Amino acid sequence: MRILQTLVGAGELTTAQLRERLPDVSPASMYRHMATLTEAGVLEVSQEKRVRGTVERSYRVRQDEALVDEDARAAMTKDDHRQAFTVFTGALMADFDRYLSRDDTEPVREGVLYRQGAVWLTDEEFTDLVAELEAVVARRTGRRPDDGRVRHLISLVVMPDKEGGTA
Repeated sequence: MRILQTLVGAGELTTAQLRERLPDVSPASMYRHMATLTEAGVLEVSQEKRVRGTVERSYRVRQDEALVDEDARAAMTKDDHRQAFTVFTGALMADFDRYLSRDDTEPVREGVLYRQGAVWLTDEEFTDLVAELEAVVARRTGRRPDDGRVRHLISLVVMPDKEGGTA
């Protein structure tokens, strides 16, 4: 999950560049996960070049394969979901800490936002809301880091709050 989150929107990165951004991941784990993600078709080798007698590969995310689709989510157990969510939130916290660790951060000016809201929706309204949110983000993916664009990470968690109160 963290490898994918690091690569999403970053274009192409070598394993060495990924290791610089994820220094807590051991080389063995990094190479094992890169191989697994590549074999699964989630990552693709975008470039190869010879460097000091070895081949250095650059990888990029195959956006069409990177999302956990509805069928895969349906096959996950509660423990699978718990583990995936733990990895997701851990990566989110690491991304936020990396951002705040920079000397040039200005959270208010840069529009840093974290908030939680509650909405009361029927199943149909909820389905529409999710589709709308995904469409908003999808319209803005694929843009390149030119013309002064800054990469922004957008993370979304949606879950029912069955004990959160009554109308």
